[in-house]
Amino acid sequence: MSENFGDSSMNSGLFSTGVGIPDRWQRLWAPHRSGYLAGEQRPLPTNDVPCPFCRIPTESDESGLIVHRGTLAYVVMNLFPYNPGHLLVCTYRHVADLTELSTEERGEISDLTVRAMKTIRLVSNPDGFNLGMNQGELAGAGIAAHIHQHIVPRWKGDANFMPIIGQTKIISQLLEISREDIATHWVHEG
Repeated sequence: MSENFGDSSMNSGLFSTGVGIPDRWQRLWAPHRSGYLAGEQRPLPTNDVPCPFCRIPTESDESGLIVHRGTLAYVVMNLFPYNPGHLLVCTYRHVADLTELSTEERGEISDLTVRAMKTIRLVSNPDGFNLGMNQGELAGAGIAAHIHQHIVPRWKGDANFMPIIGQTKIISQLLEISREDIATHWVHEG
């Protein structure tokens, strides 16, 4: 089906090669993601980027976006969040798999997850949560060598057309503001 967009120049230049042919799709470009996809901020076999989950605890809470430090694990804002308040619970120890954790580490990850959920409910009243660990690169782990649990707050209507059609997430709050809100209201008992 051919459509006439009222411009006779479409039959020459870029349009004759198929590049730039107008269609009904809108595009939202996110070139800032290309660095992450290329591995600029995450360790890959093809680069020498150190593990960010080992580096982050050496920084201040503010610069590392750390919400809370436990004994065996810590809670940090996800640098590439699915929703505002998306947290990660990471062990201090560089371990890839849940089966490699000590009983104490598993317990602290669970406790910090509970406390994070309670805190986020106080701060932003979500309708629910997605919790999960992607074990291995094939399972979707962006940083497979260091175990981390995702805590993603969810609200009715947050899965609108943008991520589905545009493959773009709308994050309504800066990470620094989310970190400050969650850290200030952190629940200190499970």
